[in-house]
Amino acid sequence: MSMEKRRFVIALGGNAILPVGLEGTFAQQLDITRKTMDTVAMLAGQGHEIVMTHGNGPVVGNIVLRCDAGQALHGIPAMPMFVCGADSQGGLGFMLQQALQNSLKAAGLNYPVASVITQVRVDASDPAFDNPTKPIGPFYAEQQAEEVRAETGWTVVKDAGRGWRRVVPSPKPIEVMEYEAIKAMADAGVLVIAVGGGGIPVVINDAGELEGVDAVIDKDRASDLLGRLIGADTLVIITQVDKVYTRFGQPDQEALDVLTAERAQQMLDNGEFPAGSMGPKIESAVSFLAGGGREVIITSPEEFLNSVEGKGGTRIVPADS
Repeated sequence: MSMEKRRFVIALGGNAILPVGLEGTFAQQLDITRKTMDTVAMLAGQGHEIVMTHGNGPVVGNIVLRCDAGQALHGIPAMPMFVCGADSQGGLGFMLQQALQNSLKAAGLNYPVASVITQVRVDASDPAFDNPTKPIGPFYAEQQAEEVRAETGWTVVKDAGRGWRRVVPSPKPIEVMEYEAIKAMADAGVLVIAVGGGGIPVVINDAGELEGVDAVIDKDRASDLLGRLIGADTLVIITQVDKVYTRFGQPDQEALDVLTAERAQQMLDNGEFPAGSMGPKIESAVSFLAGGGREVIITSPEEFLNSVEGKGGTRIVPADS
């Protein structure tokens, strides 16, 4: 790959850590993550500055379930969901950090790596709090769902014919509270892992203090915001598909190699990209480019290396490119 030095934000989706169909053991997650980290190490070795973000599903849902089980079986007080989100940042950050350190060592490289427990501020009056939409945790049968709803007060809804699931608010990110520290670390040559799971959602309370709230922030929206705050050139979104497609899943689906931000916005407005899948990624791409970013790449873990070398994935670029 031949490109001038860039500052990347690399957003790792759940499929880059734990593809659908696996048990989810730590060994499986570490093995899959290591393959992605080999490419990150290669980019670092070429002099690029890198900040990584990551999703936390289904990990955070499992942590919430463990909290509930601990309370029911042993009387251990359950933690709020935002604390479970912080726990997931620590666990997943450790795994990514260690995998990258081992990839760097194997490549004969010596760069510092650090994970940052990251709070992301949202608006307490965001309409999302009145309309929870983000699924979390396991599927329930209808009778189980009724029992869970009665016991916990959770919002539990039918999920795409697969069963019933708890849903929580997904407010828009406003501010990455630790962005100055993240930027300073990137400026100093540290490879940083931050904004795990979209960040720990916080609001400013009536006393003017930060306070955690139970919600899940979209990881791609938070990654876009962080990228703009730290002056990143390139946002890479690693997801379950190798490219962006029109008419995805239909017999006449078409892969897109390059999209301008203007065209991507038009397609988004026309309903081409659903809110539950590609929509937030395209929205984040357009926002990142409008904020001064140079390029967004959307690709799969398998095509990560090819995509940053310009031989795969979908590139979204400013309208005047």
